[in-house]
Amino acid sequence: MAEFDSYRPPQEPRRPRRRDQAEGERPRGPKKRRGEELMVPEASFEHFDSYYGKPIVKFPPWEWPIGVYFFLGGLAGGSSLLAVGADATGNKELRRNMRISSMAAAAVGSGCLVLDLGRPERLLNMFRVFKLSSPMSVGSWLLGSFSALQGLAMLPELDELTGKKLPLPSPLRSFIEFAATPAGIAGGVLASPLAAYTAVLIGNTSVPAWQEAGKNLPFVFVSSATAATGGMGLLTTSTENAAVPRALGVVGAAADVAATSYMTSQLDDVSKEAFSTGKAGKLFKASEVCLAVGGVGALFSKKSRVLAGISGVALMAGSCLTRFAVLEAGKQSTEDPKYVVEPQRERLRKRREAGKVDDGITTA
Repeated sequence: MAEFDSYRPPQEPRRPRRRDQAEGERPRGPKKRRGEELMVPEASFEHFDSYYGKPIVKFPPWEWPIGVYFFLGGLAGGSSLLAVGADATGNKELRRNMRISSMAAAAVGSGCLVLDLGRPERLLNMFRVFKLSSPMSVGSWLLGSFSALQGLAMLPELDELTGKKLPLPSPLRSFIEFAATPAGIAGGVLASPLAAYTAVLIGNTSVPAWQEAGKNLPFVFVSSATAATGGMGLLTTSTENAAVPRALGVVGAAADVAATSYMTSQLDDVSKEAFSTGKAGKLFKASEVCLAVGGVGALFSKKSRVLAGISGVALMAGSCLTRFAVLEAGKQSTEDPKYVVEPQRERLRKRREAGKVDDGITTA
């Protein structure tokens, strides 16, 4: 009988005690009700501005040089295309001005990119690989190839302006004069991707406002580039040879305003706030005013060189403000967690209503 008296049933292994658990206190576990675990209440963002005092999504460390780079990239691409058209129609003045403007915009834009990167060698690191899946890699090679082609197309124009006094050997001068048109056409092929790739780049980031507007951002950037190109043509070209820039200015201004309005109309109410309120909202309104002034002025600038110049400046200012407004909207959307969480919840709700419940919230 002694062996039965000493028998003890096997004990379940004890759960390790937490540091904040008192000796003898029962381990805490999830409370249950009717056999189900209680879900954590949905977070409310009414009384605090970030997660533990920090943003959920970190905004890229971009400053004003990136906004200028976005603007000049569009201007460079648009000016290149206009130069190709001017060359085909025999408008030598417009061709010269647009080739020089395109190369100058590409050069200054590259300088702004280097300024933002901090060290020049970081720009060279972007050319170490070429990945079609990376908008940054594709954009770097686009900018480099475009600048080289536009530089070749621009050299004969500069040589002509100086009365062919550039220190160029005769064979080299003959070569660049022969290669200018093919180089300009090749640069024109790369112009549209150059003007739009920055929109694709920021649309692929985790910044909430840019991600929500990603499908329509390229249309905004291309129409903005068209307005800037028309403005540059009006500013630098005589009224007799500026018929095409006048048309581009009117069409580009209207397209920029329309594309921006359509983009914001397609956003949910929360994401729309990032584009319509705060500093971004003010920049968009200022852009609309400049574009309206520039577009109307371009329409009536056929005989007035002064009005053409004012219209050109207004169109380029409106285009630049559009780029800075988009940049600011992205920054504002990272400062408040509601721009991150609420669109995610809405996407998840729609997927559940559609019966798609086999994936996680992170892919919703």
